[in-house]
Amino acid sequence: MSDPQIGALRAKLAARPRSDDYRQRRQDIDARGLAYGIAADVGVEPLSANGVRAEWTTTPNASRDGALLYLHGGGYVIGSLDSHRHLVAEAGRACAVGALALDYRLAPEHPFPAAVEDALAGYRHLLARGLAPGRIAIAGDSAGGGLVVAAMLAIREAGLPQPACGWCISPWVDMEAAGETMSSRAAADPTVQRAGILDMARLYLNGADPRAPLASPIYADLKGLPPLLIQVGACETLLDDALRLAKVAGAADVRVELEIWPEMIHVWHLFHPEHEAGLRAIRAGGDFVRAMLG
Repeated sequence: MSDPQIGALRAKLAARPRSDDYRQRRQDIDARGLAYGIAADVGVEPLSANGVRAEWTTTPNASRDGALLYLHGGGYVIGSLDSHRHLVAEAGRACAVGALALDYRLAPEHPFPAAVEDALAGYRHLLARGLAPGRIAIAGDSAGGGLVVAAMLAIREAGLPQPACGWCISPWVDMEAAGETMSSRAAADPTVQRAGILDMARLYLNGADPRAPLASPIYADLKGLPPLLIQVGACETLLDDALRLAKVAGAADVRVELEIWPEMIHVWHLFHPEHEAGLRAIRAGGDFVRAMLG
């Protein structure tokens, strides 16, 4: 059955003005996130996570001995605590734990691997708070979805214990934008197109190898990583990124749950205040995380 809300949302997104200046786009995405607001029962505490600006977000059902480390999307160039606070708050609620959202450094001012370094710093912060690794999950959307896997690789390289699981929402894991759906889904996706993705990759990589495992995790050895939930919309240009990530992870003996949501667009979770499927997807992610946290 067709989703009655998705057509209106797709038209709304397609009609939005889109600046070519990433500085303006930062302002635009933050303004849209702030316009949604957060529920009255959400607590927000600013903090520094090993030098990384962050927020600790809680809801009344949050367990004190668990945490969700959240890595926002935006192509490593835009996005912030403001743009994603409404999503982080509900993701934490669905997982029944507090959520630590990181305002990791952005390109071009801070190119690769700054975001990976900050994600690792955030994870170290949670461990320093006394949280057991098995009570920590890492989640993120778009670039943040790819950063979930890159963070786990960095955690492995640092000799630290892995978190309980990862939740990847519409993950971007290929800096070369080589997936077949970059073309075949182009007309259906109102937000992500190959030219824009490649421009963000250029700013983020700053000359680094686009197939570096910490930048494009589909080229990494993922053996030993914890279970992953991958959620992606059927209408996304990044659908193939999610499929390839699932294949690479599964081939490395990583437990993978792949959800392809019919008709959905890139990170539809962000629009949950006006789109019920977004909230359903958040709750599905929360079900997975709660099961993995035990």
